[in-house]
Amino acid sequence: MKKNKWFTEEKFGQAEKTELDAHFENLLARADSTKNWTEKILRQTEVLLQPNPSARVEELLYEKLDRKAPSRVTNGELLAQYMAEAAGELGPTTPYGKTLIKVAEAEKRLGAAERDFIHTASINFLTPLRNFLEGDWKTISKERRLLQNRRLDLDACKARLKKAKAAEAKATTVPDFQETRPRNYILSASASALWNDEVDKAEQELRVAQTEFDRQAEVTRLLLEGISSTHVNHLRCLHEFVESQTTYYAQCYRHMLDLQKQLGRFPGTFVGTTEPASPPLSSTSPTTAAATMPVGPSGAGLAPPGEAALRLEEVSPPASGTRKARVLYDYEAADSSELALLADELITVYSLPGMDPDWLIGERGNKKGKVPVTYLELLS
Repeated sequence: MKKNKWFTEEKFGQAEKTELDAHFENLLARADSTKNWTEKILRQTEVLLQPNPSARVEELLYEKLDRKAPSRVTNGELLAQYMAEAAGELGPTTPYGKTLIKVAEAEKRLGAAERDFIHTASINFLTPLRNFLEGDWKTISKERRLLQNRRLDLDACKARLKKAKAAEAKATTVPDFQETRPRNYILSASASALWNDEVDKAEQELRVAQTEFDRQAEVTRLLLEGISSTHVNHLRCLHEFVESQTTYYAQCYRHMLDLQKQLGRFPGTFVGTTEPASPPLSSTSPTTAAATMPVGPSGAGLAPPGEAALRLEEVSPPASGTRKARVLYDYEAADSSELALLADELITVYSLPGMDPDWLIGERGNKKGKVPVTYLELLS
């Protein structure tokens, strides 16, 4: 109660307060900032890895009980399950059913990659952050509370000494009228001696309080300076988090690239559409265009079955059925039977009987050759 009263009086400026040096105050501020931002980063990373709040609460309960949480199906794996079941019911041999099965397999692989990423990120990033908040920070907070108590004790001792010295000075000052009264003089001398003892006692308590305060301040300072090591540790964990995230997205890219190749083998039922077969994310940045460039149909550069004897010089466009097409991406011809393409140029295209549906014959001026459908936007 006395410490609470003294703390309140300090807040209202009614009592003296021992101030910490500027370096110590900076250490305290940096520690508080580290704790606050670590909490925010931890919470948001948890949301990133598990958007479902109910699932996060369940996982936290298992962690508090020191029990392993049951394996949870990812959204990608659940989608894969639904697609596979739909293919079985709608017809696994139909073009739609075959595509559903292929996409389901890709989504299943994506879900497995997501599961690995969540597991790795939890161990290498979330766990160290939690360990800091639940371990090192609790120790720092405990020592800071002890330092606060030692400071209040020190300030109280300073106030007692100041009060005792003031009383001693007052007791040694004898009024003139007391000089003619020996009895009063004796009482004043006795009071002076009493306050002198009180001053000695207060000084001794102050020395003890100062020693305890200095010792606790040193302990707390060492812990606060350890925040620098915490930053180094969190930096290493952050690098590991980025590495696991990079691996995850690279796996996703490879799985989708494989899926795109597989889908390119199916009959081109969308050849007649005016929409791009595989639109890029950006048509202005060469880097982005390269990253989003579709993979050419399987067997690019090789004559499909039935076309081994195709001689381009003997090919002529049909009387009807030719169309204009805009090239979506640059394409480098694999051999003399193909036509190299430049993004955004317009060419004339048409199909021949027995051709692979993933390919068309393209003409530009007096040049002609096979071109992949996925690189074109057919115009009406």
